[in-house]
Amino acid sequence: MKRTLALGGAVAGMLAYAAVAAPAATAKSAPAPKTLAQTNFAAKQVAAFWFAERAANLQKATPYGVETILKPTKHQSTVPSGAATTKPGLVGSSGDKKSTATAKNVNLPRTVGKVFFIGADGKPHWCTGTALQGRYKNLVATAGHCVFDIKRNKATLDKWVFVPGYYKGKTPWGIYVGKTAYTHYDFSVYEDYDRNYAFVTVYNGVQVDVTKEKGGRKLVTKEKVFETYSQARRAAKRGAKIEKVIDYTTKVRRGTPGSIKVENASVAQIAVDPATINTARKTLEDFAKGAGVGSKLYDDSTWGVKVEEVSKREFGWIHRDHWNHPSDATKQTAFYFKKDQPGPDKYYKATFWAYFDVDYKVTVKEWEYQKGEVSVALKDVGRLGDNVGGQGLAYNQKLGAQPVFVFGYPSGSHPDGNFAFTGQTLKWSYGKPFAAQAPAQKAENLQGIKSAFTGEGALGSAWLLKYSNATRLGYLNGVTIGVADTDGNGRYDTSLSPYFDGETLQVYQAAEKNWSGKIV
Repeated sequence: MKRTLALGGAVAGMLAYAAVAAPAATAKSAPAPKTLAQTNFAAKQVAAFWFAERAANLQKATPYGVETILKPTKHQSTVPSGAATTKPGLVGSSGDKKSTATAKNVNLPRTVGKVFFIGADGKPHWCTGTALQGRYKNLVATAGHCVFDIKRNKATLDKWVFVPGYYKGKTPWGIYVGKTAYTHYDFSVYEDYDRNYAFVTVYNGVQVDVTKEKGGRKLVTKEKVFETYSQARRAAKRGAKIEKVIDYTTKVRRGTPGSIKVENASVAQIAVDPATINTARKTLEDFAKGAGVGSKLYDDSTWGVKVEEVSKREFGWIHRDHWNHPSDATKQTAFYFKKDQPGPDKYYKATFWAYFDVDYKVTVKEWEYQKGEVSVALKDVGRLGDNVGGQGLAYNQKLGAQPVFVFGYPSGSHPDGNFAFTGQTLKWSYGKPFAAQAPAQKAENLQGIKSAFTGEGALGSAWLLKYSNATRLGYLNGVTIGVADTDGNGRYDTSLSPYFDGETLQVYQAAEKNWSGKIV
């Protein structure tokens, strides 16, 4: 979809604070807020997670794919039956100054960006979110299930942040860590999609403050291993040290070139594979008992045994056959056993040898230039509203009376497989809302707009009424909670949002009066 749209005539230039109609009293509209990052320290940890390794977690995040499709969806011809009966109202945006500019294209809002979090699968994901005007200029709106974890029935999603203007790891106005989340009681308790919206207070934004330490020359030790001495000699520089290295992972036959005989080999060394230690130990014991006094090579010629008669004193006080260490195979190098026979018992000690491959290690010290270390710290960049502004809020609006712009980051494919959007750049749709339902999601009082947005990434998209091209501000009148293919042709054609009424205003008011503060 294009990023610009030709508009005719002048664009209204004033978004003033309007009188707010008092909504009908509803005790349970806004339940107690849910904590996202309660302390400054916790918020720093969240910001560091997303900034780490050049914003690697931001860049590998994928669009949130939970409950993106709403069906069956019914178009209604009337205002939602559950809508509040109070008068329409507006809460002003931050753009309350007059403007006489005439615009020809749609200027994208600075307030819209991506909300990032860890999903139920333990992986980073994102939705769309938008900054709202509020008392402390610290408020973000998005879909309720882009904040609350409906997949695991857990309170909130982890490591929640808002990044306005995000693009490929860039955070032009900083990262804003969520502090507390507010939603309607019916969504929090019953997952009622008619109330699937959330308002989140965020801390002041932070950016990475990078400092570099000066690099320089440093004496470093380098090592490299070769199969043969001749290879090591050819590779060695002046002053290099060459030494034999026994490869205990490679046992070889006696007489193999480049091999070495290891005396007093342990059970673990002869077994090589730790998984075969018990079997190897039994083989060693049986072979020693049958070998007789003297030395004997095992059948595969990779190891052998030396048996000698010892005194009872050397055999020890233990009356049964035993090793010199009770359990550690890496220290079991001698096996003691006795043979019952007429007359005095005889006691024996068996030790073992094995043949292993030999490599040659070259060690050299060299002067090397090393880059300076980079230390990363966070710096405060101010309040969200001071940096990008804030949209107003519209509620109890007559459906279809005025068109709205929908701004979001749709991503993914249509049902027919057509890959329509990448989710990299902000897109928009435009049209007049109509009443809709999605009973399967307990949603009987929704509003819809004709839109080709795909669901992933578009969750939380901002529905802006009376959007001013000059100020890039308007009034938030909905947030996308899902999409639908209403005609069954394999293409999504409708975006859906809860209908914003007086109870939506109550949740907003519960959120916007709370201060967040700085984290650094």
